[in-house]
Amino acid sequence: MHRAITLSEYVKKRNGVVLGSSGSMTNMLKRSLGASSFYLFWQYWNPIWGYYLSCKIMKPLSDLLPIWLAIIMTFAVSGALHDLAITLVKWELTVFFTPWFSLMSLIVLTTKKLGISYSDYHWLVRAFINISLITACLFLTRQYA
Repeated sequence: MHRAITLSEYVKKRNGVVLGSSGSMTNMLKRSLGASSFYLFWQYWNPIWGYYLSCKIMKPLSDLLPIWLAIIMTFAVSGALHDLAITLVKWELTVFFTPWFSLMSLIVLTTKKLGISYSDYHWLVRAFINISLITACLFLTRQYA
């Protein structure tokens, strides 16, 4: 049986530095933007949020559902929590992040299934690709949501 990973261990694993370290944000940006796939981008992006999504949403869902559906549901829950935060601040129902994040989950699954990797490219090219995928999903969401 596995010992559950702590938040501190998770952040160190994802960022390469301990939680609260002065280089934490820089490492997160370098690692996530320069990730060699869209799937890996999300492994490095916002490790504190990722830890809680992983422990509280992804893991329990993946015990009940196929992993692809657990991934979609985890992205959707993250989007819904973002929508809830905006709704509470504006006191106006917001449903934007849920479809946006759900769309990104489909791109994650598709690129992973197709084995798309851009590891041979320079960091700037990898960052451009990752940002472009996020931006394309953003524009599609804005167009149709």
